[in-house]
Order: sequence, then C-alpha cells, then structure tokens
Amino acid sequence: MQLAQKGMKTPKFLWKDPKLDVQSRRIPGYRGDEIELLILTPKGLTEPAPCLLHIHGGGFVFEGSGSHFRLAMAYAKEARCKVLFIRYRLAPKYPFPIPQEDCYAALCWAYEHADELAIDRNRIGVTGDSAGGTLTVTSCMMARDREAAVKPLFQLLVYPWLDGRNNSESCHRYTDNPMWNSTLSKKAGPIINPDPSAVPLAYRSPVEADCFAGLPPAYIEVAEFDCLHDDGALYAELLKGAGIEVEFHEAKGTMHGFDTVFNAPTSQRMIAGRIAFIKRLFQTEEPC
Repeated sequence: MQLAQKGMKTPKFLWKDPKLDVQSRRIPGYRGDEIELLILTPKGLTEPAPCLLHIHGGGFVFEGSGSHFRLAMAYAKEARCKVLFIRYRLAPKYPFPIPQEDCYAALCWAYEHADELAIDRNRIGVTGDSAGGTLTVTSCMMARDREAAVKPLFQLLVYPWLDGRNNSESCHRYTDNPMWNSTLSKKAGPIINPDPSAVPLAYRSPVEADCFAGLPPAYIEVAEFDCLHDDGALYAELLKGAGIEVEFHEAKGTMHGFDTVFNAPTSQRMIAGRIAFIKRLFQTEEPC
C-alpha cells in the first residue's frame, strides 16, 4: 500500500496548462508537521478571489489521482476561483485523526493567510469526493465545534463516505462493485481507524453526529450503483432537518468514481452542475 502511495505522483499536465499558475507550498499540518498544498490560480483572476479547498478521495490510503487533478483544474478555470489542493497524510502510516486534522489545519491556514494568498476570506468553500467527502464534512464540523474564525461558505460532496457503520441498504447491495464497495469499506476500517476511542464519533462517522446546525450549505452528489449511495442521501436529510440548504443529485446509471472517466458525457454533465453550484455560492460571473 505504501509503495502504491509513493508511485502516485503529481501529474505533469498540472504544470503545463497555459490557463493556470500553479505553486507548491509547505504548510503546517496536524501538530505542526508539514504537508504540501498546491495552489491553482487561473490566469487573469480578479483578486481577492474566492477560494476552494479540494480534498481528494482514495479511501484515506491513496494519493490524488490524475482525475482528481483534472477536477481541481476544471473548478479553478470554470468557477474562476483559486483552488488549494491538499496533500494530507495517509493511512496506514498516518491513521485517524491525522487526515481530519491535516485538512482542518489547511482550512484554517487558508483563512489566516488570505491576504498573502490574495483570496477573499469570506468566500472559502470546501469540496471532496469519497474519503475526501468525509474530510470536507469533518473540516466544516471542526470549524464549527472549535469556534474557528473561518466559516466555510459551502460543502460540496461527491459520492461521500459518511457512515462508519457500513450497514445501509446500499452497503448490503453493492458488495463487489468495481472501484469501491462495502467489502473494501469494511476491510479499510481497521487500517484507517485503529483506535476509534481516540476520534470523536462525528469525525469518523459524520451522519452519527448529535448536531448538524451551524454547518454550511451543501451540494451532495451520489452515484446510483454505489455502496456509499445512502451515506450521501442520509446526510442530505439530516442537514435539511437542521434547516441547512441542500442541493441533492443522483448520477443515474453510475458507480463510485464514475467521473474518473473525465470526458464521458455523464461526468461532464455532473461536473457542470458542481461548477454551477460553486459559481452561485461564490457569485462569480467573470468571463473565462
């Protein structure tokens, strides 16, 4: 697993897009240990600009793939915002709560360094897919629970992993699907979270939290044939019950990770919907 992590490097195409400036920064993560942050800035962006923290998926054990970087690039260029791509630390070497705390630290760092980054500290959103969806939610929860200065403007979740019980109807149904399934979820549990008592329940299984009030508006997208389908659907209902604005979408005929086929018509349609949501919340209307 750790050998696979080392083999997943930042794709060269990220640095070759003529419409983007890309920088790499080392910032303090959990307990001051450094993590990498990639800053994607569209050329000609009006500053101070809105900012999107992008938290990649990968079961908490794999680095971001090429498709994650393509998504981050599309969000930056099409939504006209700066994107901060977080290279949080991974299990099994760095299990819970390190991924959660690394992402929360990056969120706070972005707010605290808003002037230096030329971003609008009042327009910071967070997005993530799969495990990155977990970390998006926990970052928002931590900011609320710890009364942080940063107030995320929104949470954008793509087929998120939010229910640590792994006992939903979709978990029982999709046990052997490609890309991700409930069998893999159960196997990953002890690797990513070897000491559950060390991590508050809400930060390892967000749908089991006691309170959802005070969280930001959400865009939640689920895949139809996905063991995590019901995670996103349940979270949407819990947020609505707490009076939180939710935009919910089901990608029909798809499985977990469908948008790794980036240029497929369904992927492009769903990505366009995410970008429309980002633009609406950021209220960005700049020409590309």
